[in-house]
Amino acid sequence: MKNTLRKLFAPILNIFESGEGEYSYKASHRKILMYMGLLFFVLSTLSGITAIASDQLGGLIPILVFFVIGFVCLIVGFLGSDRAVAKIWGSR
Repeated sequence: MKNTLRKLFAPILNIFESGEGEYSYKASHRKILMYMGLLFFVLSTLSGITAIASDQLGGLIPILVFFVIGFVCLIVGFLGSDRAVAKIWGSR
């Protein structure tokens, strides 16, 4: 199942898994990345609720931004290699 999902999300993962050389990876970085992804999904949901309650279309921008950031964090956190996680953190 994981290999199928990695193939499906390869365009996202390839961005972060590319490169050569040393990188600094810690297991806690992956856990924090997944929690950040969940946090951004919660922010996206709360922004959506607020936008619907106030009947403003300008609320779609934060919903989209928070959703995309949360989605990328969760994809890299669950499916990405150690290099991808280190690259998101900027660890080299």
